Formats: sequence, C-alpha cells, structure tokens
Amino acid sequence: MMSMSTVIAVAVIAAFIAVPLSIPKHVFSEKVLVEITREAVRKGAGNSSVVVDTVISLLREKYPEWVIEKPEWVFNNAGGAMGAMTVLHASLSEYVIVFGSAIGTEGHSGRFLADDWFNILVGEQWAYEAGALKKEIYRPGDQHHLPFGVSKGYRMPDECWALEYARGNIPSMMPFGLFDTFFSTLDIQTLLDTVRISALAMGQNLLKGKV
Repeated sequence: MMSMSTVIAVAVIAAFIAVPLSIPKHVFSEKVLVEITREAVRKGAGNSSVVVDTVISLLREKYPEWVIEKPEWVFNNAGGAMGAMTVLHASLSEYVIVFGSAIGTEGHSGRFLADDWFNILVGEQWAYEAGALKKEIYRPGDQHHLPFGVSKGYRMPDECWALEYARGNIPSMMPFGLFDTFFSTLDIQTLLDTVRISALAMGQNLLKGKV
C-alpha cells in the first residue's frame, strides 16, 4: 500500500504533466486574427494610431489571458529590413506582434520552421518568391501567409503596419531577428530590450503551461 507522501508525490507529478497538456498548444487562430484586423481597419479609417490601438484592444478582449498587459515598442532589424515592433504575445510555439515602419522598408522575409501570417493594418506590403515576375500586393485587411519553409523578398513602399502572427518553432526564428545587431547595427540596447521582453513573456507563459 502506498504511503501518503508517495500519493502526494504522484499527484504533484501528474499535475505537472496534466496542466501543460490541458492547455492547447496553439491559443491563437489566424482566421480570428484577420477578422480582428479587418474590424480595426474599419474602425480606424486609415488613422495609424487608432488602427493599432484598436487592434491591440480587440486582441486583449478576445485573448485576455495571453496578451501582454503593457507592450513596449522596440526597433527590429532582420533580413536587411528595419522596422519597429511591439510584442503582444511570445511563447515557444507562437508569437503575435505589431510590426511595421513609418517610412517604409525592404528585405528578406526569412525562411522559418513556422508559418507566418501578416495581417495588413495600414499601407501596403509587396512580396515575391524567386522566379515570380510579378509582385504580390497586400492592402489593409488582407492576410499574407508565408508558409513553413518558404522565403520571399518583401517591401513596404511607404508607411505600413501589420499584425503578425507566427506559429511553429519560435526559438528557431530568433537568430534571424537578432543577428543584424552583431553584423550591422551594433544596437545593443535594442538587442537587450528584445531579449528581455521575449524571454519574460515566454517564461510567464511556460508558468501557465503554455509552450
């Protein structure tokens, strides 16, 4: 017959196993996010500040447990492109950010072990794959899907902001998002801020059982 201490130990171990498994690995839905994007676009009527504030507010209403309470803005240099972003969610399997530029940018999308959905809030994003002779054009309310393992060239010809959602192996994406610091910008403050924000969010979500 098992002792009380053994029973308690088994119960604790079972809880540690069960809690992560009881929470879906993927919290967000790309279909829901594009609908939220379109609602924010309608309400914002082209005003960048209103559109971005609205999309964050709508996300918080839909996913109150999973959206960072006080998101911070930081620069991001990756694939030759420069923009600014605010992290709304970061875990080992998903991230949600608002990303873009007030003056436009251009670069390499990256090739990831993840799917990435780019929901346009303001402005336009252009993209093409190797071999494509015509550009893809994405406008407010459109969703641009970059599938697992696919890369593209992209451009924001002028001001453009988007709600970006990635789902897959998020840690494998981080070198792409950070290496320009070491080989180009040497902006250590942005690097430290990005690592701090991402690590804190991932750690907090792990404590909730969210991988």
